[in-house]
Amino acid sequence: MKKSLLWLSVAFPSLLITFPVLGSDTEIHQQKVNANILHLNEIDLPNTSAELLTQQSLPNELSPENPSKQQPEIEPSGEDNADINLEAIAEPESLPESSPTYIIDQAEIKKQGATSVADILKRMPGFAINDVGHGADIHTGTYYRGASINQSVFLINGRRINNDVNTYHGGTDLNSIPVESIERVELSSGVNSALYGSSAFGGVVNIITKEGYGKPKLTGSVEFGSLSLNNQQFSYGGAVGAARYNFSFERFFSDNRYRVPVGAANRDSQGFLSNADTATSTYFGSIGLDLDQKNSLNLDVTKLSSRRGLIYFGFPLQRDRLDHDGLNIGLSWKTKLGNGESSNLTTTLGYNQDYFSTYGPTGNFYRTGILDTQQLTARIDHDWKISANNKLRWGLDLKNTDLNGDVLSSSPNRIGNNETENRSVLNTALFAVNTWNLSQNFQLDLGLRQSFDGQFGNYLNPSAGLRYAITPVVAMRGSWAGGQRNPGLDQLYVYDTVHGWEPNPDLEPETGSSWTAGIDVKFSEKLTGQFTYFGSSIDNRLGVIAGRWANIGLVDTNGLEAALQLKVARNWSTFLNYTYTDAQIKTGSERGLQLGLIPYSVLQTGIGYQNSGWQANLYLTYNSGARRAFFNRTGETPTDFAPSFVNLDLSGRIPLSPTLGLSVYLENLLGEQYERVNRIYSPGFTFRLGLTSSI
Repeated sequence: MKKSLLWLSVAFPSLLITFPVLGSDTEIHQQKVNANILHLNEIDLPNTSAELLTQQSLPNELSPENPSKQQPEIEPSGEDNADINLEAIAEPESLPESSPTYIIDQAEIKKQGATSVADILKRMPGFAINDVGHGADIHTGTYYRGASINQSVFLINGRRINNDVNTYHGGTDLNSIPVESIERVELSSGVNSALYGSSAFGGVVNIITKEGYGKPKLTGSVEFGSLSLNNQQFSYGGAVGAARYNFSFERFFSDNRYRVPVGAANRDSQGFLSNADTATSTYFGSIGLDLDQKNSLNLDVTKLSSRRGLIYFGFPLQRDRLDHDGLNIGLSWKTKLGNGESSNLTTTLGYNQDYFSTYGPTGNFYRTGILDTQQLTARIDHDWKISANNKLRWGLDLKNTDLNGDVLSSSPNRIGNNETENRSVLNTALFAVNTWNLSQNFQLDLGLRQSFDGQFGNYLNPSAGLRYAITPVVAMRGSWAGGQRNPGLDQLYVYDTVHGWEPNPDLEPETGSSWTAGIDVKFSEKLTGQFTYFGSSIDNRLGVIAGRWANIGLVDTNGLEAALQLKVARNWSTFLNYTYTDAQIKTGSERGLQLGLIPYSVLQTGIGYQNSGWQANLYLTYNSGARRAFFNRTGETPTDFAPSFVNLDLSGRIPLSPTLGLSVYLENLLGEQYERVNRIYSPGFTFRLGLTSSI
């Protein structure tokens, strides 16, 4: 930690000199905070402009005079425009402003060359994503503000996709949605947890998919690169009368076979990373239909097929394989109950299935573990603007989860644990968030979520937030939210034959709260900044002790996010974001230590240029290194940290015609084979070349 702080004390001022025009996270704006921080009664109609490396700042609600479906279609042209209205964007959901909402849009996703949702999120503030990129090990996790992936809520079009699976590597798969089908990604926290689930100690990630508008359009890309990488993405969308449609496909493969140093995870006898290949195919389709001026229907379907090897850092040479098949279906009906957008009722039905199968040899024996989770969900969500100064959002959530677990091993010491478990649980919740503009400058959010769980009974989680515009250029905000995350059915009842972990039906829920406090500042006409202190306190945190799931105790997290954004000249832009996370274990044998795999410091910055279809974007990443924590080897201790590292990536686009471009991605320009996390090493310099087209 001292090393990382010393590095920052030197690097941060130098970055201010190198990038005198600083930008917000990967060009991520707070929702409704555009170039100006206005009085509350003045921010209903912000500009909607997107710039290179700058995420879209979207209004929480669109006025009756400017409904989203009346936005004109923007045709691509050979000339760049610093103020581009996005093409027929979907209506953003109404969210409280007492904690920052960051948005990354489709244009920026393409510029970054993202190949997965994890790729998209890794440059957003607060995230430490270890399981992304070449040779990534899915055991090492995704963390937001110190919370694990299952301690945050992930949505697609406002519909939850978390599967609540924790073993057999079955956590929420951030590769389950084709990048080509994504319109934007919204990241929020605080009072928003009352809207989507009491388990959102970290935050809420909402993936908004494209809708088709206007004449049919085909977009796509084909890429090839280092380590046998090939990636194809296609999307076709348009509208016929009152019907809108969009269909997307993505296929990705990489063998991830490259030399790694002695001591690296899954290093074979020839010195190469072994069993790290990954292949995914994802399909997405959506159809929207305007029944009349007040009613519309939307159906979206996502299908995933994933095959990969595992490189678990606990064994000298892991040979297990993981198959993951997923299906997600959602049907929503939106009704305008009042005039304009003052009262909207949305009813959603959803189905989500995740099938995980882990299998492989262990010496002379063979093992397999299967977790098949199926969830049926229903949601009624009423967004009601009661008066000019009072908005209420309330509704009902229903979720029924069925889990089938099959355990099979030919090892004599595990045969006794072979079994089939069939379990189910029903969770119902009532939620409400009321937002008041108490004065011209002061806004108050109050939220409640009352849950009724078939496994853990009834519990109430309150939340509150406020935002105060001190002056037209300075605004303060803060939020607090109580939470509860229940153990998964697999942790309660299914033996993990891969790791030998026993279930524990006596597990208690994780309980606690999270909070934020921040300030938004307009330093000048072009430079704005967002600074957020965040924290959480989670008791009964779940973990494994002596080969059995258990509540391991209390973890307190405190941290800081800093996001700066500058609009430079017409063709130039920059961004910088920095996150410091202190996730400290407060009880047990590791008391006083940082949670494993979570770095103290992560810094992202970049500079971009575009002109007449040409693009060049340079990204810098600093990671302070994370505590290895697990499966220590001879001479190592649980307090050892992986070394810090600095990484440079370059992306660019060369126009070949008005509709065809050559994309270039040069990753790890410094060529350093750094330890990403817990003996998982990067391959050094890699490249990708591709063609992108829009017809």
